[in-house]
Amino acid sequence: MPNNTAKGYNHMSDLILASSSIYKKELLSRLQCSFRCESPHIDESPQSFETPPMAAERLAVAKASKVAALYSDCLVIGADQIADQNGIFINKPESHEQAVKQLQQQSGQTILFHSGLALARLCPDGTIECQSTVNSTQVTFKKLSNETIEKYLLLEKPYDCAGSFKAEGLGISLFSEIKSTDPSSLIGLPLIDLCRLLDNFNYKII
Repeated sequence: MPNNTAKGYNHMSDLILASSSIYKKELLSRLQCSFRCESPHIDESPQSFETPPMAAERLAVAKASKVAALYSDCLVIGADQIADQNGIFINKPESHEQAVKQLQQQSGQTILFHSGLALARLCPDGTIECQSTVNSTQVTFKKLSNETIEKYLLLEKPYDCAGSFKAEGLGISLFSEIKSTDPSSLIGLPLIDLCRLLDNFNYKII
């Protein structure tokens, strides 16, 4: 944990989002702070011993730490989201056919979405200080007909999203219930947790 003498990061150029995701960029913009984006380019393959929440947090830390190592006087946000169904990793669909299959498997089922979050900075001695957390959201799908699945996919084309839906768009119509402590977590960047971590580093949003 940073001590009370840590530098206050209230300069608008001090914040970097270690991601090229348009969804995470939009979420961070809600905090009305200036930031820039930089892709960390890491291997995002899960390791054999990892549970989905472990993988999400590890990847968030890896992204934040890699970019933080390049810059002094910056705070770097890393985030990663992994979905699972009964402990099995759910990937982004590679095709329309795969998206159809995912939604068919998720129909009437409950899926967990784990959003890992990390905040890192480069210390004067060259080490990386990092804090991290993971926030999980429980999503229960309606019973989905094949007609509904096809119509949804053709309208929204969520092929870059794990689980084959966009919760911030029409995808919300596929759900019967969401359980979460942070409504932004399902989209990939839990803002409540982020504000807490920023406060730990003396970065003041307001």
